[in-house]
Amino acid sequence: MKSHLPLLLLAPLLLIGCAAKQNLIVLTPDNSGRAGALELNNAAGKAVIEEGGKAVTLASRQSRPEQASLSEAERTSLFGEALAVQPLPPVSYALTFEFGADALTPASQETIPKILAAIKERDSLDIKVIGHTDRVGEEAFNHALGLERAVVIRDILIAQGVEAGAISALSYGEGDPLVVTDDNVPEPQNRRVEVVVR
Repeated sequence: MKSHLPLLLLAPLLLIGCAAKQNLIVLTPDNSGRAGALELNNAAGKAVIEEGGKAVTLASRQSRPEQASLSEAERTSLFGEALAVQPLPPVSYALTFEFGADALTPASQETIPKILAAIKERDSLDIKVIGHTDRVGEEAFNHALGLERAVVIRDILIAQGVEAGAISALSYGEGDPLVVTDDNVPEPQNRRVEVVVR
């Protein structure tokens, strides 16, 4: 549900003992610790980095890319200001609903203050409210019910002072179940609204 992309940091770097500038690309892990991978190719060769904190240097388009390592202190010195202004990662909440209705379960009502706190903390203007259903009933009915549920949550957030233009409400109906079931099988976890706060 959460999607975090690793951060690539790029800086021109004066290497000790060299007058020429070199480009430095550092692979930085996301908040979950995953860094992905980076392959840099040109006619002179290639370099691959697959670990957070590792780097590639490149003097020019014609020079061979070289792997490099930077200490935490060096990364902080070069990129500390950029890293300090990174936005907080998105957070996601699942609110469940009563069977065949747009009424929240009591446990999910207690999640609303957490959503509001996340919106405030991020000063968010990008909030997705996505309605889902189980597979009981017709697909068209479930799509409409998913949208009704999303609108209920959107309206609750607006009533609590969230800017209406920051919220988009949509429905996946029965199309994106949390728990895969056959048709006409009631599944409480699929009767939900997902709220993603960026």
